[in-house]
This record gives sequence, structure tokens and C-alpha cells, in this order.
Amino acid sequence: MKQPFARVAVKIGSNVLTRRDGTLDVTRMSALTDQIAELHKAGVEIILISSGAVASGRSEVRPAKKLDSVDQRQLFSAVGQAKLINRYYELFREHGIPVGQVLTTKENFGTRRHYLNQKNCMSVMLENGVIPIVNENDTISVSELMFTDNDELSGLIASMMDAGALIILSNIDGIYNGPPADPASTVIREIGQGKDLSSYIQASKSSFGRGGMLTKTNIARKVADEGITVIIANGKRDNILVDIIRNENTVCTRFIPSANPVSSVKKWIAHSEGFAKGELHINDCTTKILFADKAASILPIGITAVEGEFEKDDIVRIVDFEGNPVGVGKANCDSMQAREAMGKHGKKPVVHYDYLYIE
Repeated sequence: MKQPFARVAVKIGSNVLTRRDGTLDVTRMSALTDQIAELHKAGVEIILISSGAVASGRSEVRPAKKLDSVDQRQLFSAVGQAKLINRYYELFREHGIPVGQVLTTKENFGTRRHYLNQKNCMSVMLENGVIPIVNENDTISVSELMFTDNDELSGLIASMMDAGALIILSNIDGIYNGPPADPASTVIREIGQGKDLSSYIQASKSSFGRGGMLTKTNIARKVADEGITVIIANGKRDNILVDIIRNENTVCTRFIPSANPVSSVKKWIAHSEGFAKGELHINDCTTKILFADKAASILPIGITAVEGEFEKDDIVRIVDFEGNPVGVGKANCDSMQAREAMGKHGKKPVVHYDYLYIE
């Protein structure tokens, strides 16, 4: 049977991989490994984004004194990541499949060069039949430079690696049309472009992870807008991954991808808002042009203010005439040059269309 996706990013959350006491659920981990191995052997390229390092380390170490949250995370992840990747190595080796560890930080996505270095590393792994296992490097990440959670990381990876689908495995079946604990609530099976979910999403976070369904939904929307199918499903259900890929009638929430996928560069820019070094404020006319569904660059004549200091090729935030952030782009000049050209005719674009992402 022909597989619907040639390349899939799979994110496994902490609540899937850990028991209630915080220890690693090796039985569940083994079952998911078996499913990934089955898909791998059927020709599907899998990139695995796995949580669980901190939870894994928590069960191994008893700190000698009370630690603050950063020290705890660094200690538990340093010990737990070794345990986690070793377990994956042993489980996949039983299937004759090599795996490789990729530890990353948010900063690694901030420049195009670092971004492409990571992409090349994982591409080489996939070309040689190696499954990349990706996680945030919590040992050196501090709060202001951390991903919201691995949902955010998985969105970046799926986008960077041009995956056909991103599957986010949590401990519930998907997005419900009411509180998940309410027997009257049901899973929303498909979510199209622009559907308002604000009344359905709860902001509560999982017990071991950093994220919640609100984060998952925001990431899913952004990735689907880039032309990638996103599926939120229950990682504790038997054979869930194989059933999803084979398009069985599986209970899950599927975000329908945009029919107009964006370029690789624009995918990077779309996820780079957190790295913006400054802002370009644009006038009413330029705002209307940007939303007119045609290619348009940001010219100096349409800029009313330049905020912050940035260099050429830095990411800048685009702010409309009412003060609303509307997109991000890669600056074609530094902030001083942008201020000098601001409001003038006949100057080159400050942000070229090819490096502009409007939300």
C-alpha cells in the first residue's frame, strides 16, 4: 500500500512516556518504537522529537539539597537524556535500525546558517537510514532562551525538514468540543483553515511537560498554514502511529494543510518571530497591499518608524499602522540604513517579498 506521507515528524510528549510517579514508561516506549520501526521499514522517513529526559532523570537522582527550577532541570536532563537515548538505542537496535541523537537549543534556529547546518545534519542521517531523535538541550537552555515546550520544537523541525505531516502524541485523543473529562464532549476530527477554536481550548498544562493544548493548537495552526498536515492524537492508544499513517478510522484531530505551501526560507522566517531584533512600522497603504494576496515587498516609502537596532539579514517584526504585529521578515539592510531611507521613493526594499512572512 502506498504511504500518504514520505516523511513524518513524530513528537512524543512527556505524559506519554512517563508513569504517574514520573518514572519512564518503558513498555509504552517499546510499543511506540515498534510502530516507528514498522513505518521505517515500510519506507516512511521518521524524525522523532522526544520529551522525557527530565522525567527520566528525576527518577534516577536524589539531590543533596533543595534546588531551584533551573538547577533541577539541568541536573535531571543531563542524567535523563543519557538514559533516554540509551533506551531508544537498545529498542531500535532490536529492529536493526540505527538512531542518532540531535540536541538543540532555540538559539540554533535564530540564524539561517545554524538552521541550515541542523537541516543538513538530519538530512544526511535520513539518507543513510538513521532515525534522528531530537530534544532540546535542557542542560544549557535557560528560561528566556527555551522553547515553550517540545511542541514548539517539533513544529520547527517538521517545517525545517519539509515533512509531509507532524504527529503530536499526547495523553488525550485530540481537541475536544468541550472539557475532555465531560462524557458529552467529542473529539473534533478535522480543523480547516481559519476555524475559531478559542471556546474549546483549555490553557491548563500537562503534569510533566511544559505545554498544554493551547500551545499545541497554536503550533498546529502555524505548521498547517505552511502546507504540512498536523495530527494531534493519543500516544497511549495501541498502534496509533501505524493507524494514522495508513489512514485508518483513528480518533484524532487533523489540521488540514494550506493548499498554498510556503517556501523553505519562508518556513524558517515564519518560526523566527521570537528572534526578531527590531520592528518596522508600516502605513495603512502598505498594510493593505501586504494583505492583497499578491507579491509585495516592504519599501522605505511605506515605513513610518524603525524600532530597535538590527543588522542586515536579522529578523525584524512587521507592525501595521494600528500597532498590530502582522508578520516577520529578513532585513535587507541595517537599522541605520532603514531609518535613512524611511519614507523615501526609489529605494530598494527593506524586506524583500521572498524573505517576508505575513501571518
